[in-house]
Amino acid sequence: MQIAKKDFLKRRQQLIGAMDENSIAIVPAAPVRIRNRDAEYAFRQSSDFYYLSGFAEAEAVIVLIPGREHGESLLFCKEKDAEYERWNGAVAGPGGAISQYLFDDAFPIDDIDDILPGLLEGKQRVYYSMGLDEKFDRHVMEWVNVIRSKVRSGAKPPGEFVALEHTLHDMRLYKNAAEIKVMRRAAQISAEAHCLAMQTCQPGMFEYQLEAVMQGHFMMEGSRAPAYNTIVGGGENACVLHYIENQAKLHRGDLVLIDAGCELDNYASDITRTFPVSGQFSEPQKILYEIVLAAQLAAIEEVVPGNHWNQPHEAAISVITEGLREVGLLDGEVKELIETEAYKKFYMHRTGHWLGMDVHDVGDYKVGGEWRVLESGMVMTVEPGIYVASDMPDVDDRWKGIGIRIEDDVLLSKKGPEVLSAGVPKSVGAIEALMAES
Repeated sequence: MQIAKKDFLKRRQQLIGAMDENSIAIVPAAPVRIRNRDAEYAFRQSSDFYYLSGFAEAEAVIVLIPGREHGESLLFCKEKDAEYERWNGAVAGPGGAISQYLFDDAFPIDDIDDILPGLLEGKQRVYYSMGLDEKFDRHVMEWVNVIRSKVRSGAKPPGEFVALEHTLHDMRLYKNAAEIKVMRRAAQISAEAHCLAMQTCQPGMFEYQLEAVMQGHFMMEGSRAPAYNTIVGGGENACVLHYIENQAKLHRGDLVLIDAGCELDNYASDITRTFPVSGQFSEPQKILYEIVLAAQLAAIEEVVPGNHWNQPHEAAISVITEGLREVGLLDGEVKELIETEAYKKFYMHRTGHWLGMDVHDVGDYKVGGEWRVLESGMVMTVEPGIYVASDMPDVDDRWKGIGIRIEDDVLLSKKGPEVLSAGVPKSVGAIEALMAES
């Protein structure tokens, strides 16, 4: 773990400081999910829960209570049990929650039904996000109903429920030095993996074999998992935006698009590169690729503090629309083509998203109905593309089946945009040179 335990403590203290008086916040851990029959998916902690604790166990609940005499920060978690741990591995236990994770107080999770109604009783405001976990929602309402059943004895149920996301997710949007260090390393590992995939690629390979190259490097460098389902789309498959089957054979003359990034210490990277299976771009592929690359570079120039969220997207749209008009895929005046969104026939998604603990990270894109102003410490992706599906009517055959996306992870800083994923080449010449070395 590269985020210090004291940093998690500071986050809890910051959130407590933003809460109203006479309030309580409840944050449950992620549930264990069944893959099939009695086999479980690998456990991955809830991002909000991990952000506040660094605690990677299931069956746990964080409770924050401003002004509580015996400690404002509480954790309910599994008790230490030799028999359980022999089968499933060590747990921290309530003692470890205090000594290792710096909680003020801790209790066994089996005691939560007895303790939490008393903590909820009399609170004016409960910060809890209903609707994310139906099973835990029922637990919360059961605790409230315990209090309601005692109203005639003077018990006072909570006054209102308020979603926690607005404050917590705004905190997560701004990365500190420790978070940036982790994300920089995650991007470096992923960039190395993309380079290996380029050097390994040969006609006749299958898409999943390049996926294996990527994930093997992730794990060799300390990442236990990809940050999202890896996309390896050869030829026409590159025109399917969320293609994840990765089963097809790679053919000479086609491009292959790889959208893949590792997760490191619960922080994501997200990189896309498109390159020729045989190591050499054809002329039509090169022409469209250069348009996408120019659009990406123009968009990255707009990733500076003081600009608003949509300016990189606007820059990419302008370059792509002009490029598509020049090669004959669009016809008309650039301004009108942009206003009528004619470009969406070939470029139908946004140019980026926030990046952090989630690959599509939290944080509002608009504030007060206006695009959010970009600030230092934010991290976003920049990922324009052009996709010309083979079944598109009225399109010259030379363009058909070409799908291209170029994506990098970009940190906003006072010195300008820092491309965290710069370690993987993206110019035509650099890609062809790297592939020729293999």
